[in-house]
Amino acid sequence: MPIVVDIDVMLARRKMSVGDLAERVGITPANLAVLKNGRAKAVRFATLAALCEVLMCQPGDLLRWEAEEAAGG
Repeated sequence: MPIVVDIDVMLARRKMSVGDLAERVGITPANLAVLKNGRAKAVRFATLAALCEVLMCQPGDLLRWEAEEAAGG
C-alpha cells in the first residue's frame, strides 16, 4: 500500500507504549495495531486528530506516501 503509517516512530520518540497511546486516544489496542501495522483501510479524522494531540505531532509525522514498485520490473 502506498500510504505508510509511522506511528511506531512517534511512539519511540515519545517513549510511549501502544497500550498507553490506545487508552489516551480512546481506541482499542487491537484497532491501534491494525492502523500501526498498515492493515487499516481508512482512518477517521477524529482518530487522526486525537493521535496528533496525544503524540504532539502533525498528521504528516504519522502518514506518508510511497510509490508502489512496478510489478515485474
